[in-house]
Amino acid sequence: MIIKKFTGKTESEATEYAKKELGDNIVIMNVRPVKKSGFFALFAPSKIEVTVALEDEPSKTIRPVKPVKDQGRGGKPSGRPTSMADKLLKAQADGEIPPLKVSSTPSAPSKNEVAKEYIPQQEESSAIEEKLDSLHDLIEQNLKSEKDDVRSETLDSFADNSEVKNTVSEETLSFVRVLYNTLIENEVDEIYANQLTDEVEKVSKPNIPMEYVLANVYQKMVLKFGPASRIKENPDGPIAEIFIGPTGVGKTTTIAKLASDLCINRKKKVALLTVDTYRIAAAEQLKTYATIMDIPFRVIYSVEEMKQAAEDFKDYDYLMVDTAGHSLHNEEQKATMIGFIKALEECCETENYLVLSATTKYRDLIEIADGYSELVKYKLIFTKMDETRSAGNLYNIHMHTGAPMSYITNGQNVPSDIAVFDAQRSVKGLLGGK
Repeated sequence: MIIKKFTGKTESEATEYAKKELGDNIVIMNVRPVKKSGFFALFAPSKIEVTVALEDEPSKTIRPVKPVKDQGRGGKPSGRPTSMADKLLKAQADGEIPPLKVSSTPSAPSKNEVAKEYIPQQEESSAIEEKLDSLHDLIEQNLKSEKDDVRSETLDSFADNSEVKNTVSEETLSFVRVLYNTLIENEVDEIYANQLTDEVEKVSKPNIPMEYVLANVYQKMVLKFGPASRIKENPDGPIAEIFIGPTGVGKTTTIAKLASDLCINRKKKVALLTVDTYRIAAAEQLKTYATIMDIPFRVIYSVEEMKQAAEDFKDYDYLMVDTAGHSLHNEEQKATMIGFIKALEECCETENYLVLSATTKYRDLIEIADGYSELVKYKLIFTKMDETRSAGNLYNIHMHTGAPMSYITNGQNVPSDIAVFDAQRSVKGLLGGK
């Protein structure tokens, strides 16, 4: 991981310097004003310092690591899992250490809080742990309460070689247990929770502050999420924004929210199209929104009509396209959807958004995401964030698919209940912060 600071007259200028040196995949970790010291500094304008991070070897997906049997005493395989988290769980299951008692449960964010797009604040301190205020307090509290419960004999149950005993402290073991349980409680898949706790094992050294380890995990997760991918602009012609996904996840309402933002806030010319002829109510709902925003609306029944619509609205900035939710096992409906998408690809630039509900079971989300991955490349939008306390599925599906995160919604209000995905806010929630 690369962490560097860049200074400029404005935040944008400092960020540009960072992108020129490190590339576009940087993640802004901190923004603060800085001023030179000394007498002449009184007359010098303040500058903005931006701290950015970049993963050394970014990867779109992480494949599950196959468990490898460790070597017990005498060089014989002991059969224990090598993941530190697995060792902790085994010891906990065998009664060798007490189960974790989490003192607080992360609460669902309010609508007003989630609906605000994240704007980096000018913080006085550049220390990354200051972004983890309540999170660090939670970890510290659990470590203090468990200090007397984790004894030296517990270490023997986690590893059979002296090298591990010398490098893994009681505090680190307690930290890993708190971290793992917190991730699991927030419904992060066990595979990814193990990968994160293994990261702790790699960076942990004798007498290393837990603040450093915590900040490292936080940064890793933010970098794995990457920057949010918004609706982009195309000066050469319209962009067709195509929304796909199962029935009932809120595609139509999400389209209305984004269209409203484009029309009212960004002053763009937008047309609404729907190919969802299976549900009359969906078409009527979108038509109502179009009437309120005073923008064109059209129901598309065939590929030829789609091509004609693209021609008719060639002077527009965006074509927002609502598709029908369908079963992934219905080959006819899949072929129809692909036909519409390819027709648009021939006429203009396109972007696909897979709309998923944060309340859907993880196993079902995997099936849905894999099914649409076979058809098109997409970005991710998660809806109904106000109906769940756990955001682990956002991390799980992003890691599973490698698809960029885009937007989240947290209610039915148009256009307010939508926001650009904020990796820092989400990671703090997943790690137990407020």
